Amino acid sequence: MKKRYTKGMYFLLSFILCLLVVEPISATTISDLQEDIKKNQSQLDKTKDKISDAQDAQEGVEEEIADLDTEIVAILTDINLIEDAIEDKEAEIAATQVEYEAAVADKDEQYASMKIRIQFMYEKGELSYLQMFFGSESMGDMVNKANYVEELYKYDRRLLEEYEETVQRVAALQDRLEEDKSELETSKIELEEGQAYMEEMLAQKKEEYENYNHVLAKARQEAATYTARIKQETAQIRKLEEEERKRREEEERRRKEEEERQRREEEERQRREQETMQAQNEGGNDDDDDDRDSSESNKEVSKPSSSGGGGKGQQIADFACQFIGNPYVAGGTSLTNGADCSGFVMSVFKEYGISLPRSSYAQSTVGTGVSYSEAKPGDVIYYGGHVGIYIGNGQIVHASTERTGIKITSATYRNIITVRRIV
Repeated sequence: MKKRYTKGMYFLLSFILCLLVVEPISATTISDLQEDIKKNQSQLDKTKDKISDAQDAQEGVEEEIADLDTEIVAILTDINLIEDAIEDKEAEIAATQVEYEAAVADKDEQYASMKIRIQFMYEKGELSYLQMFFGSESMGDMVNKANYVEELYKYDRRLLEEYEETVQRVAALQDRLEEDKSELETSKIELEEGQAYMEEMLAQKKEEYENYNHVLAKARQEAATYTARIKQETAQIRKLEEEERKRREEEERRRKEEEERQRREEEERQRREQETMQAQNEGGNDDDDDDRDSSESNKEVSKPSSSGGGGKGQQIADFACQFIGNPYVAGGTSLTNGADCSGFVMSVFKEYGISLPRSSYAQSTVGTGVSYSEAKPGDVIYYGGHVGIYIGNGQIVHASTERTGIKITSATYRNIITVRRIV
């Protein structure tokens, strides 16, 4: 049994194929990978625009196809009506033909009878007429016979004229019906030509529609390729970040071990000094107080180191956090009444005299690009259509959604496209 594949299955197969043929990653540093992600995101955005344009154009062609289908249906309906009208005209023409033939036959019959009577009178000549008149019994009889002959002549004349008019009327009707039929047949031919033209246009539009299908399929394959690259590079960034984290943890562990070793050595040194001092005191040394003070003065006191950041970037991060909980408003730029992601970032930096573009994509191009591992408070992180302000400790503050408003989120909750240092 032959398998049947849907368009969705073909797209899935194409996507899997794209994943298999993605070029291997050549970049080795997080900064290079983020730059590659930004380039791929830009190409992905362009491809999405291409897909959107092709879909819009295809929808327009689809509407044209629907309009052509409607016109073809209307034309076919008109053709059917004309064919019915032609059949009716042919029936009328056949009926008038019968009527015409009957009128002609009546005319011919009357004409033949009249010719016989005229021929009879002519062959009999004037003598027959005289005999008919003189054979009359009276004057009245003779007048009646003369009137009869006259009436007979008028009757024949009138019948012939009526038959002639009937023949002419039926012939005129037949001509008009033939003309109507011819006009209907011409209209039918024109409609059939229109139908042929519409079907040709329909075929072209369907071909154009299929061409857009090919364009969309190719664009979707490209989008799948760029998406796969971004995911692959993001995974590589996370792998490098994890390696960096482990390296730092190892360094921290070694540092603490070294500090512990030094602390124990110092304690051992101090213990030995105390033992020496005690031995000297037991020996009668009168300067024990001075020695004790000297020993205590040699002790080192460890102080906790401050890890807090400073500078304008930290000030910007701290200032941005004051607005946590305020609403998210699409298109907004108010830190109190509501802002979207780019409006929030723009308004925060504006408080420090720094002018940023309005859109998130434009904000991803300002300042200097740094790797995420080098991110500091006050840096702007772009995720592809969304931005936030890095506040340290792997976190950002950003205008998230209408439901959550301005809040703090893990900096790696989405694929990072680029980190921009502005201050």
